[in-house]
Amino acid sequence: EPGEAAVARRIDPAREPGLSPEQRRLMAQVEYAQRQRALQRRLRSRNVLLALGIGAVTFGIYGYTFYSVSQERFLDELEQEAEAARARA
Repeated sequence: EPGEAAVARRIDPAREPGLSPEQRRLMAQVEYAQRQRALQRRLRSRNVLLALGIGAVTFGIYGYTFYSVSQERFLDELEQEAEAARARA
């Protein structure tokens, strides 16, 4: 087609008659590197989502622990009992 560039045309390296074995090997290496980069990008985004999830759970547990400890009054009760025992003695 007249509007199509020769660079954009997909070729099958095994069927292309003008390619040397070295050129075919180089094309295979480039394709492999591109697949690896795409895989790394996908894994990186999954790792970021996982890290955010773990961080949210960690901060949630941390916050809940502070909240629940601030609500506990057992130490106040122990101190009142100790004061009462001192007053009796």
